[in-house]
Amino acid sequence: MRIVVCCTEMKPAPWIAGLSAALPGATVEEWRPGAPQADHAVVWAPPQQLFDEQPRLKGVFNTGAGVDALLKLRLPPEAVLVRLDDAGMSVQMAEFVCHALVRHFRELDGYERDAAEGRWSFRRPRPRSDFPVGVMGLGVLGQRVAQAVAGFEFPVRGWSRGAKDVPGVQCFAGAQQFDAFLAGTRVLVNLLPLTPETENIMNRATLGRLLPAGYVINVARGAHLVDEDLLALLDGGHLAGAALDVFRTEPLPPGHPFWAHPRITVTPHTSARTLRDESIAQIARKIRAFEQGEPLVGVVDLQRGY
Repeated sequence: MRIVVCCTEMKPAPWIAGLSAALPGATVEEWRPGAPQADHAVVWAPPQQLFDEQPRLKGVFNTGAGVDALLKLRLPPEAVLVRLDDAGMSVQMAEFVCHALVRHFRELDGYERDAAEGRWSFRRPRPRSDFPVGVMGLGVLGQRVAQAVAGFEFPVRGWSRGAKDVPGVQCFAGAQQFDAFLAGTRVLVNLLPLTPETENIMNRATLGRLLPAGYVINVARGAHLVDEDLLALLDGGHLAGAALDVFRTEPLPPGHPFWAHPRITVTPHTSARTLRDESIAQIARKIRAFEQGEPLVGVVDLQRGY
């Protein structure tokens, strides 16, 4: 079995060493133009040339959960595309979202500003019942986030394309229940996959349906959000703020309005980072299952985009 590794912006050597140790007998090497045909590819942001030169790939294993960039490429016709389903990312995402939520709910930004000016201030406690949290996307990451938020006793709502049943979460599904989901949500958390149907889903119309003084936490993809619409709703007073970890252009360009907006918190796409050792172990398990004809978790439906 031959495996090629092509992970842009990552050092390939540790991935090659880890996969070689986890899959004894396999030949694992860095992909370079003209490389021999391989059975599987382990990738992150690969060039189209890889797939053009490897038409007989059986499996393409992405080192992240999001596959929107891969779906823009022409994949080998017989290859199965497989994404990570967790590998340590869900707990990171849960702690990031809970931190952003609690920081807004407890008005810690305001206390920080007061402390910088030497002021000992007081803000009246706000009831959690006034801050229903809506999670868009109830996959592995979304369910973990929703249940973590529920642990802080906020009302939690979830929306997904298909019906889900998540303990402690009021679940909504499909286009027919989307407006009802938004109308009862004050803090909106986006964990949707990026597909043609979900691109620009957070726009003036949808965000305008949130409860007054709504708050937006985007940890999925920048293209889910219409930047100008968010700014208009913030400046118009319907939204109270936003915590944004992902952007249409990354790094976020200098001079972008998000940098200087007083009610937007910007972080550099760090809500859930790939943990190499956990990812290698999961990918190796998936490759073994593939070779043995066993069911695979995380196979991407190319029509749906996730």
